[in-house]
Formats: sequence, C-alpha cells, structure tokens
Amino acid sequence: MNDSQPAPRPPEAAQVPAWLKAFGALLRPWIRIHRTPEDVHALLPDDARPTVYVIERYGLSDTLILEQACAEAGLPSPYAAADELPIKRRRAVVALSRRPRVFGRQPHPTRSETLSLLADFVRAQPGHDVRLVPVSIFVGRAPDRESGWFSVLFSENWVVVGRFRRLLALALNGRDTHVQFAAPVSLRDVIADQPEPERGVRKLQRILRAHFRRIRAAVIGPDLSHRRTLIDGVVNAAPVQQAIDANASKEGIDRDKAARKARAFAWEIAADQSHLVVRSASFMLTGLWEKIYRGVHMNHFAELRKIVPGHEVVFVPCHRSTTDDALLPYLLYRNGLPVPHIAAGVNLNLPLIGPLLRRGGAFFLRRSFSDPFYSTVFREYMSQLIARGISLMYFIEGGRSRTGRTLEPRGGLLSMTLRSFLRQPDRPVVFQPVYIGYEKIMEGESYIGELSGKPKEKESWGALLRGLGALRDNYGAVTVNFGEPVFLTPLLDRIEPDWRVATTNPDAKPAWLKAAVDTLGERILVNINRAAHANPINLLAVALLATPKHAMAEADLLAQLELYKALLSSLPYSERVTLTSLEPAEIIAYGEKMQWIRRIAHPLGDVLTVDAKQGVLLSYFRNNVTHLFATASWVACCFLNNRRLARTSILRLGRLIYPFVQAELFLPWSEEEFGERIQKTLDFFIAQGLLEADADGRIIARGPGQSDRAFRLRALAHTLLPAIERYYIGLALLVKNGPHTLTAGELENLCHLSAQRLSLLHELNAPEFFDRSLFRGFIQKLRERRVVWADENGKLDFDLTLEEVAKDARVILSREIRHGILKLTPEKQAELTRNEVAASTEA
Repeated sequence: MNDSQPAPRPPEAAQVPAWLKAFGALLRPWIRIHRTPEDVHALLPDDARPTVYVIERYGLSDTLILEQACAEAGLPSPYAAADELPIKRRRAVVALSRRPRVFGRQPHPTRSETLSLLADFVRAQPGHDVRLVPVSIFVGRAPDRESGWFSVLFSENWVVVGRFRRLLALALNGRDTHVQFAAPVSLRDVIADQPEPERGVRKLQRILRAHFRRIRAAVIGPDLSHRRTLIDGVVNAAPVQQAIDANASKEGIDRDKAARKARAFAWEIAADQSHLVVRSASFMLTGLWEKIYRGVHMNHFAELRKIVPGHEVVFVPCHRSTTDDALLPYLLYRNGLPVPHIAAGVNLNLPLIGPLLRRGGAFFLRRSFSDPFYSTVFREYMSQLIARGISLMYFIEGGRSRTGRTLEPRGGLLSMTLRSFLRQPDRPVVFQPVYIGYEKIMEGESYIGELSGKPKEKESWGALLRGLGALRDNYGAVTVNFGEPVFLTPLLDRIEPDWRVATTNPDAKPAWLKAAVDTLGERILVNINRAAHANPINLLAVALLATPKHAMAEADLLAQLELYKALLSSLPYSERVTLTSLEPAEIIAYGEKMQWIRRIAHPLGDVLTVDAKQGVLLSYFRNNVTHLFATASWVACCFLNNRRLARTSILRLGRLIYPFVQAELFLPWSEEEFGERIQKTLDFFIAQGLLEADADGRIIARGPGQSDRAFRLRALAHTLLPAIERYYIGLALLVKNGPHTLTAGELENLCHLSAQRLSLLHELNAPEFFDRSLFRGFIQKLRERRVVWADENGKLDFDLTLEEVAKDARVILSREIRHGILKLTPEKQAELTRNEVAASTEA
C-alpha cells in the first residue's frame, strides 16, 4: 500500500443524472416502501463520519428504491452522501454482488473496488473513519390479496433474477417493498486487526454477506432449494448409518434394502416447502380469515422480531383448534417472518392434501415412535433442520384440547430438539410460546361428542368436505399473544451447569435430559398461560356458568363483569396478559350478537341466560382463562361456608392446596409468591367492599349470605371450586379405603366414577369435571410430594396426616357435596373399580 495517501478531496456536488431522475419519477408511483425501523435516525449517530450504504445485490431499481427510502426517512440520499466521501464516487453505495456487464470489462463478482479504496484511505488516515450502513431490499415479499394470483410468481426469493423479471416484480409487487436498515458498521474497527488491507476487506465482506443472508432468511425464510440434498444428509449421517446396520442385522436383510427403508422414512417425513405455495396460501387465507373472523389481533410481536435474527426459533403455541396450524404461520409470514416448518400428524398426509401441506412447510410424524429405526431417522431430520437455521413449530400438548384447558406437555419433540442442540450448540435455540384465543371454534360440536364418549372422527376427505359447511359461520375475533420466550442455554445452565460436556458425544443421552425436558415443557406452558387474553366470551362464560341455571339478572351480570375487569386490571396476572377493551354493557351486547347468550325480558329486570348446549360449549371458553382467576377464586372459596376467617388460615390452606392447583393450571408463582398474591387479593376485595377486616386486619369477614356482595364472591369462587372438589374426591377415597388398599390406577378409576356420579346428582355439567387425566395428574402430584407412596405390592400408602388434610376440606366444601362423595361405601367402590377395569380390558 502506498503510504502517502491523499487527504480528503474537496467536496464536489454530486448531481443525480437526468436520466436517473426520469427513471425514478416513472418508478415512484409503483413503489410503496415499508421501512424497518421506522425511526432510522436512532441507528445513525450524528457525527462527522461519511456514510456509505451497502446493499446485497446491484441493480438500478435497488438504487432508486434506496434513494426513495432515504428521502422518506430524512437521510442523505446516496448521491448527496457521495459528497462527503474521501474518494471520488458518483454515489455512496456498495453492492456486494453484481450482474455481468453486457459490454466492457467485467467487474469482480464479489470484490468491491470502492471498499478497497475506502479501506486504504482509513488505514492511511488514523483520524478518519467511514460508517457502512447495510440496507436490505425486498420487493413483493407477501403480495396483498388485491394483487392477483400472478403476482406471487414474481415475489422476492433467493434467486438472483434478471432485469426483465425484476421489472415485472416491481410492476406487480412494488407496493409491497420492504427496506430494512441495520446498525452501521465501523470500517476502521473491522480492518484494524488485519495485517493486510485486502484481508481486512475480505473479512468485512464476509461479515456483510453473513448479515444479508441472516436478514433474508429471517424475512423470506431459508433457501429451500435442496430438499434432496437434505434427505441425503439425513441418510448419510452417522447415527442413521448405524441404525441401518442395526436394522439389517436385526431383520436379516441386505444393507442396501435397510438403507432404502431409511430413505423412505426420510421422504415420508420431510417437508418440501415452496415459497410459491406459501405465498399462494397467504393470498388465499387472507380472504378466508376476513370471511370467518371479525378480526385477528396480535400482541407483543415486536419483542419476537428482536430475537429472531441469530436464533433458532421454535414456535410452541397452545392447541385449541385445527385453524392454529394455518393461522400462526400466516400471521408470521404477513408480518415479515418466514413460515416455520410445522410438525403434523401423518394422519393428515391424505391424497392431494398431504403434498400441499408438505409444500406449505409441514413435515409428518407418526403417532408412535416405537420403531427405533424410524425414531433415529426422524431425530436426524430434526437435527438437520436446526443445523440449517430453519425455524420450527409444533404443539407440545400432543393434540387439541377438547376442554379448553392447557394440557400436560408431551416431551418427545422437545427431547429431540434439545438433543439436536447438544450436537450443534453454536446456534442458540429459543422457544417462543404463543397463546391463541378464540371467541368461537369450528370444532365445538365434535368436542361435545368426544367428551360424551363418541370416538374421534378420523381425518379423511369426507370429514374435510363435511367441515366446509362451518366456513359459512362467523367465529368472532381471534387474539394471538406472543409470550415470554424461553432461551434454552440459560435454562440448561440452571439445570445442569456442566451440560456442555454432553456436546462432546453427539449420541449421548445424559441422565439430566429428562429433567431438562420436563422443566422446559412446564416453563413453556406457564409462559403460554402468562400471555392469555380475556375476551368478552371468556368473561361471560366465567360469570354465567357460576350459577346453577346459568342465568343472571342483567344488573348482577354487569356488576360481575365489572368486578372481573377491575380484578384483572388491578392485579394483572402478568405483563403479557391482555384484556378486552369492551365495557360490561358492551360485553353483554356482544355476547348476544354472537348468539352465546339469550335475553329474557321481564318487568322487574331482564335476565341473561345460556341454553344447556351452549353452556357446555361455554365451559371451553371459561377453561381458557381459569388460571387468571385462580387466586381470587381461592380466596372467594374460603368464604363459601364461612362468614369469618383468620388471614393466617386463608394463607395456610392456600399454601397447602397450591402445589396441586399450580400443576393443573400451570401457574407461575412459587408458594411464597402465591401467599403474597393472596394478601394482595384480600386487600383488593376489602377495597371493593366485598370483604371486611377487623381493626388489626387479622380477621376477614364477608357480608350476609343473601347480600349482593356475597353473591359476587360465590360466583367468583365457582371458577376454582370444581378443582377443589376433585381433590377432595381423591383424598376422601384414599382415606376411606385405607392404606395398602388401592393402586394408583384403581384410585384413578374410583375418582372418575365418583365424579361422574356427582355430576349427575348436582348438575356439574363441566366436561372436565370427571376427566381422567386431571385425576391422574393429581395422584402423580401426591406421589411427587410424598403425600402418598406405593408399597412393595404397588398399593398406595400414606400416614395419618392425610386424614387431617381431608378434614380441612370442610372449611371449603358444602356438607351436601361432602356427603355425596362419602356416600359410596368401600365395598361398592371396589365393585365399581373391578367392573371398570374389566370393561377397560374388554375394550
């Protein structure tokens, strides 16, 4: 390098050529720019350093779009910025790749002469620097519904297109142009540690190319043009090769046949995502959502956008409806993120539908992973996706919730994701919980049937065609809330500080893996619940289903809704929980409009009621948000059968029951935090006039049982009361039968039958009241906390303290409910259990 470099040249006004102005004027009506971030000035500090814009690919259209974006953002245009450069250039723009010229000397395809000259200058002038601003430009990433089907063919992708195709893209999709500015890069900082100037320039270009690849992958998705190469990589991976050898030996077949079997597994599993199909689906779904929903609302998406670059993102939404599979990917795509690869059951791989889903990004998995050969191939496929930085989406609840409750997590896919990360821990993994809240679901009728004992209808073309009739209805609004993300590395650091040792053996299954998967699954579901949305239908369901006949006087319903809104606003469950903006009267009017509730006119005041069938369906929407009212409902439960209670008694009983409520509803607090929340809730009720405290605040009392205040507390208590009744069923049956009498399975059957009987006697028509899985989870939590344990014969044992716990239920439950539970004799229970077991065996 020549040591005597010229000082910065005197500025000479850079004039935009007249022909370029003409092209810009012609292009401007066709271009509408969506700029990220909106306030670009926050990225560019006000200093004297000259600015050079860096774009990914050279093109006249990109230069004109950049100039228009700079003008709209109030930044110096590329031509005005050239005045400040220390080298003579017409415009302050650097393109990392260029098209070949038709005439003249061909430019180097990847080396920039401008960057080399600027690097020479900065090296020779210690007091000077140049800031490089990367700018990503995408034309027609997601065409609007009005753009026409033809426009999707000319949207942005990974292919470097020619001038004519670019012109068509501008004409068809120019009004959906995305320009993304990035934080500036200091040229001096990058080349400072390089002994040779050209090496510094090559390093800078590698950094910039990596940046543009990352942004392009984040905006339009990864390059998916090599599916066959990916499958070859799966089959040729060492774990699959070992599985091929094992399978050939086990089944006594030729190794080539075993290899073909592995390849068939991979082809059965692998997605074949097509940007064209994704864009076409986006186009079609826009019309569908507009037809069946009154609006689709998103919250906390900006926080997600910040973490996507540089992370492997795994979307883990709750699973409430079949539309979840399409709705969330659609929203991600329409808001600037790529469509993830979506895990789908192989039962959806129907003729015609399966290939379409596969092209949309679905990869298929079998319901059972009992075949270790298939399991190895599937796990390797997941590892290949993660290694390539392809975002994933799957439901950790296993299937759709038929009751509206958050279901227990299934650890299969979580375990595979975690093990894939351990093999290649360079790219950080983040799990993004997503809450999806509906006001009406298409599957309502089928859910009622399945909960009443009808078998689930298998997926088929016939079922699909029958389901098309549901598209004629309107299903209200949908709210999609993005919860607090779960970063995998910090979570592993807390569980096992030496987890990185496992990365030295890619096939290892460390002893702490199960604990990590369980903790991860629970944390995801907790964060889904912490992002819930309380919509008008949720609030109406919580209020009206708390009454025996599912009816309330309008004045009472207005007061109850006002209480719920005040409670959720004054004691927010978390910062990501959202609440309907409608006032109580508007909520009632909306419920009538959606035909969930019916008004009965009466001279003494109208009554709002729910029909029997609608009541069962509304229990689904009540269960969506039960966790939001858990603490308040517990406090209200304490005053169902008591006029006065000591504050310490409420706290003691709350801490006693909390582990079981926490496990069932995936609540976020520790026992100490739950105690603090009880204190705040008591203070809230006292401030609302629903409870009263004595002079020193130790004794809490409610008003007379027939007062409006007592009625409002009773209605609120009903939200958690069925869970407490279920717990008492389990404890009472254990105590009454005695230790060393029942196995865990027999106790579960007894609980299920007792709850069924109670629901018939007391009109407890909530479908989840006698749900086996809830009793199973309760018994498991009893065992985890060593309240009960299994003896050498598998029978449950416990000490006498359990009897005291069962007696505490008298504080909460009415005598009528307790009598109904205790009425079953041990002999009758044993007979029912034997019959139930026999029936299950025959089935």
